[in-house]
Amino acid sequence: MPGHPDLLPRSPHAQHPARRRRWPLVATLGAGLLVSSVVSPVVAAAGGDGHGHHHHGDASTTVEPFGNTADGTAVERWTLSNDDMTMRVLTFGGVIQTLEVPDEHGHVDNVVLGHPDVAGYEADSDPYFGALIGRYGNRIAGGQFTLDGTQYQLPRNDGPNTLHGGPVGFSERVWTATPVGDDETAALQLSLVSDDGDQGFPGTLTTTVTYSLDDDQRLTVHYEATTDAPTVLNLTQHTYWNLAGEGSGTIYDHRLQLHASGFTPVDETLIPTGEIAPVEGTPFDFRRPTPIGERIRVADPQILFGQGYDHNWVLDREDDGARPGSDSDDPLERAARLHDPETGRTLTIDTTEPGIQFYSGNFLDGTLVGTSGRTYRQGDGLALETQHFPDSPNQPQFPSTELQPGETYDSTTVFELSAD
Repeated sequence: MPGHPDLLPRSPHAQHPARRRRWPLVATLGAGLLVSSVVSPVVAAAGGDGHGHHHHGDASTTVEPFGNTADGTAVERWTLSNDDMTMRVLTFGGVIQTLEVPDEHGHVDNVVLGHPDVAGYEADSDPYFGALIGRYGNRIAGGQFTLDGTQYQLPRNDGPNTLHGGPVGFSERVWTATPVGDDETAALQLSLVSDDGDQGFPGTLTTTVTYSLDDDQRLTVHYEATTDAPTVLNLTQHTYWNLAGEGSGTIYDHRLQLHASGFTPVDETLIPTGEIAPVEGTPFDFRRPTPIGERIRVADPQILFGQGYDHNWVLDREDDGARPGSDSDDPLERAARLHDPETGRTLTIDTTEPGIQFYSGNFLDGTLVGTSGRTYRQGDGLALETQHFPDSPNQPQFPSTELQPGETYDSTTVFELSAD
């Protein structure tokens, strides 16, 4: 029906010669190729059906209309594919709606959670499925921070706090999409301009995020942003993973390894206390691969606050990142490894960021119906969000999230999928 296209065939964001801001630990996506310098124009398919097709060797990028937002803004769905992976991306929220990869037997499943239509993503009940998060991923205490002597008040949308950039953050915007890529990489660049004062944040922010699928089954997410006034920024990607397949049940048997010997404990509103606590001897020790469900019901105060895992881990990085204004790239380092014993699928995450938020899907309650037509219950997916730490603008001991005019925020995270 109009505005609600069938989801799947069953088959298997300013130019500045500026110095780059290399965050003290920023996530850079990496592994070589990021964005091709060649931008392909959209080519209308024969028959004028509104679908664009872009082929680069084995890689292809196609576009189709995907209905409209409640205010009538048109939304596109882009399909990026190569021999091993197919990913569908919406211009609404930059959402990764589906990501299909084979298991150890060659069986292809969608391994991310999502909604079948735009209305699902616009609804208040949407838990940021697959979305790009900005301006500030995670929580800011009281929705307040002070920058250069000026206090800013943001709208509060998570109890007393501001979450994921406020009620109308980047996950609620329609981004401009441009296909980019080369013979071996299907890539899509998403652009957004956020005006000065948007959701209370200072500065006009120009952001580009590029999704790239290469032939090594890697999804690279590359973030760049510039501002015309001092501001704070913490961009991330909020895909929910289930390596056994979307809608297949809980992720409690998945084995998770986090390359982190510390985490940031939180108060009852999930704001960091400021401490970096050792994971050793706690349910937060994932330095060795551990089933997610093994300790999720332990009566630990931190588990109780989040009704499961909803915390930021401090990554053990060999290099703590180049300083702001440096010309050197931040290195990509291993953040996490997730393995599903049933299908043999493994997800590894490398990043330039200093932290990773692990959220175990605690508030999924059976009221949302996913792309497969199945409902999502508690623990049916998990998010692994590479990022700077929550509430950093109010926690001077945390790595800074300040961005100045003339600097470029530059961050990369690589998600590699394999099956063995």
